[in-house]
Amino acid sequence: MIDLKEILKVRDLCKTYIVNQRQNNVLKNVNFTVYEGEMVAIMGPSGSGKSTLLYTVSGMDSVTAGEVEFMGKSIVRMNENELSELRLNEMGFIFQQMYMLKNLTVLDNIVLPAYQSGKIKETRKETMARGCMLMKNLGISEIADNDINEVSGGQLQRACICRSMINKPAVIFADEPTGALNRSSSDDVMKELVKLNKNGTSMLLVTHDVKVAVKCTRVLYIVDGNIKGEYDQEKYTDEGKLRERERALGNWLMEMGW
Repeated sequence: MIDLKEILKVRDLCKTYIVNQRQNNVLKNVNFTVYEGEMVAIMGPSGSGKSTLLYTVSGMDSVTAGEVEFMGKSIVRMNENELSELRLNEMGFIFQQMYMLKNLTVLDNIVLPAYQSGKIKETRKETMARGCMLMKNLGISEIADNDINEVSGGQLQRACICRSMINKPAVIFADEPTGALNRSSSDDVMKELVKLNKNGTSMLLVTHDVKVAVKCTRVLYIVDGNIKGEYDQEKYTDEGKLRERERALGNWLMEMGW
């Protein structure tokens, strides 16, 4: 691990909210590193700070104290414009709720971030072609011209994955990316995320689903704003070992108090 490039480095991270004049310390001195090519899951009980951690380390929420470095740059010291540019160009986002613009087709939603960014020097026609190729890779070419209310949840989530990839990000942040899907659609989405990870895209995802976490390379277990444990797995390559991996991870989660 020491020879790998650090994508995300988090040191002594704290996040505090003031609610009704009372301090709510959601994150307390969190430390971890995500390396290039890793797929890291964040797990823990409800209210443990999982989503807050994801939003804070991706610059979507402010830091109360501590340091977050993304590709060697401190996001804590960035202003809003710098953060917006970083998120647009170098980060991809997938959420449980599939936010897309209702007045655009599925394909137009996917390519919109590329038009806003300009990171990749290409014509609009080339951008559209890349969007179509991403949709083809995820098996949803047939819904390119559909409105977003004309497709299934599984199709829409795969479209969100396409959108997250359009600017070729260094890392994808995902908050319960399969939480709103049935098991079949969830398995399809995870298959695509694993494929993207194998092709070099780093990932940090929040999940409550062991079947999702078992396909990651590492699991961070958070309780009351602290990382209580860390579980390392080999990169997921062999479907035949899935049950064995599930059993081992399940045993570790029980030890953690899952």
